[in-house]
This record gives sequence, structure tokens and C-alpha cells, in this order.
Amino acid sequence: MNADFTPDQIDTLTFDEAGLVPAIVQDAETHHVLMLGWMNAEAIERSFASGQVTFFSRSRQQLWTKGETSGNHLALVGMKADCDRDALLVKAHPHGPTCHTGTDTCWEEENRDGAAFLRILEGVIAQREADGDDKSYTVRLLQAGAKKIAQKVGEEGVETALEGVAGPDDKLAEESADLLYHLLVLLRSRGMKLEDVTNVLRARHGG
Repeated sequence: MNADFTPDQIDTLTFDEAGLVPAIVQDAETHHVLMLGWMNAEAIERSFASGQVTFFSRSRQQLWTKGETSGNHLALVGMKADCDRDALLVKAHPHGPTCHTGTDTCWEEENRDGAAFLRILEGVIAQREADGDDKSYTVRLLQAGAKKIAQKVGEEGVETALEGVAGPDDKLAEESADLLYHLLVLLRSRGMKLEDVTNVLRARHGG
């Protein structure tokens, strides 16, 4: 995919006769497509300046920021131009349903992805560490160090294995969740990310 698009590259885009380009909005975490809007140069600039995705309304002939009436904003993460530079992929974090009908997407699809939630959880762990609140279990774990966290991973691994052999499905799911959480904390304590693990899996798979 093309490199990240920046405001100083606006003059490299190919706008239509109305001065617009289509903007496909994608959830930066789940990668689900949320909606399609239109942007002119000013909408692009305002999106970057405000951090909230802004479009140009063809019916009202004016700029509008997603969520300005509903409160369901789209927090801008970044943009990419397509190969012909006549369309934009807008990556964002949705705050609430994206569609005006109240659905997650304008195609009435649920914007959920279990694997993507691991990345969200990874971000939560990083934020907890940055906050440094001693009341947080995550913070206390990280302060205890990698050796202690590794011990917890081992304990959770054993408990997961036991539930896998003789426990009900709900208990296996709960212990698996505990194992994944502690593994993410361990990776964080070593300065690593989930991506480091998935890169190994991808390489083994031939990807």
C-alpha cells in the first residue's frame, strides 16, 4: 500500500470536476470499512488539523465533521492515497456507531474482530503503564518485573491446560483469556509487541 498521505501532498491528488475525492473510512483496529464520504482539499486539511474526520457534503455544499450532531466522531489515525491518487483510505477510531441509522457501519455490519481486540488490549496495557497508577493490577505486575510475570504466564498456562482436558468450555475460555492477558503483559515488560509474535507466525506460514 502507498505511504501515509500528509496534508502537504494535497496537490498530488486528482480531484473530480467538483473538487472532490471519495474517502473510504476504515476502522484502524478491525480494518472493517465503516462508510464512504467525500472530501475536498479543505476537508482534508481540517481533518488533520482537528484530529476528527471531516467531509464535504454534496447535498448541503459545506464541510461537516462526522459526529458534530450525534457525537459519534471518527478520530483520525491517518490517510493513504490509492495508486491513481484519486481516492483516499481514511483510517480512524470510531467513537460510537458510524452510520446515522445507529449501526456500526453503513452496510449494517458489526464492527467486531476478536484478533483486533488483542491490539486494543495491548494499547490499554501500555496506557496503564504510562499512567503508573499503583492501584492497577497491570502496573503492579509490570513493576514486579519479567520474572514474576513469566511465573504468572506459567501458572495461567497450566490452568488453561487443565481446563482444556477436564473443564467446561466457559472455564477454558476464561483461563485462555487470563493466559493471553498475562502474555501481553510479559511482552510489554520485555519491550516487545504482539506484532513480534505474529511476524514469527507469518514467517512460519510462508507469509
